Amino acid sequence: MSTPRRALLAGAAALAAAPARAQEWSPNRPIRFVVPFAAGGATDVVARVLAERMGERLGQPVVVENRAGSGGNIGVENVVRSPADGTTLLMGTTGTLTINQHLYASMGFDPVGDLAPVGMAFATDHVLVVGPAVEARTAGEFVAWLRANPGRASFGSAGSGSSTHMVAELFRLAAGVEVTHVPYRGSAPALNDTVAGNVAFMLDQLPSAIGMVQGGRVRALATTGPARSLPEVPTMREIGLPAAEATSWGAILLPAGAPAPVVARLSAVLREALADPAIGQRLKAAGADAVASTPEELRAKMAQEVATWGRVVREARITVN
Repeated sequence: MSTPRRALLAGAAALAAAPARAQEWSPNRPIRFVVPFAAGGATDVVARVLAERMGERLGQPVVVENRAGSGGNIGVENVVRSPADGTTLLMGTTGTLTINQHLYASMGFDPVGDLAPVGMAFATDHVLVVGPAVEARTAGEFVAWLRANPGRASFGSAGSGSSTHMVAELFRLAAGVEVTHVPYRGSAPALNDTVAGNVAFMLDQLPSAIGMVQGGRVRALATTGPARSLPEVPTMREIGLPAAEATSWGAILLPAGAPAPVVARLSAVLREALADPAIGQRLKAAGADAVASTPEELRAKMAQEVATWGRVVREARITVN
């Protein structure tokens, strides 16, 4: 586990004894848990694991609702426009919370001002996968082919501005290759087209790709974290592309204006779920790390990454299609 992840977990552990007022609020109807991407992607996988446990603790079903489109903006805006009473949650991501504002001239909402942080939920590495039609067997062979064939290969992503787009752009810059971006409405359809050979590769989040990797439908050539996520697959640093290292994350938020007791109760329930070893194992099996935080720590992380990804967008001259 990386140092930033340890720091967030340590901060959350300091609040293990939730204030009494956190128990004053309980939902009186089912809770919508909006995932701003299609079903089957990493964000969706983690949301469904957490929804089950949080529903048990809150005494109401937590129902995952997929609202994909516009790089996740459609789902986020749906949450922003919902009542701030604790019955609508958002599984926000690196892209929707810190990247999109640098890519879209007008989103109709401000992810910092229009959302109330509840807490971090997970972090995950990305994996460079290629379909069966790609002849390269190693990352080195694949990068060499891309360099020798500029413009011939395309890559899929979960949408313009999504983490799967941005991490692939980092790979493109680090490898010095010319490839074409093909955005989809979620990771699952992009991954399916990678298998079919309609796009050559993808830098998917590990939770959504791991099933197809283990099933042999795609080949994993490299991962983007500081250490190996898959024992037999090298990291970007190991293949000579340290500038392509990246980690994505997800967090739970509410519409701005949610009452303090609502935020406190949901934050406590979320931290409790993430501290459960059984939940941690389920996320680990899916390729994600459980990462908890306080609302304040999440707000600080968002501010930091807004600045970081803004620089990346400017330097790479990334635009939405």
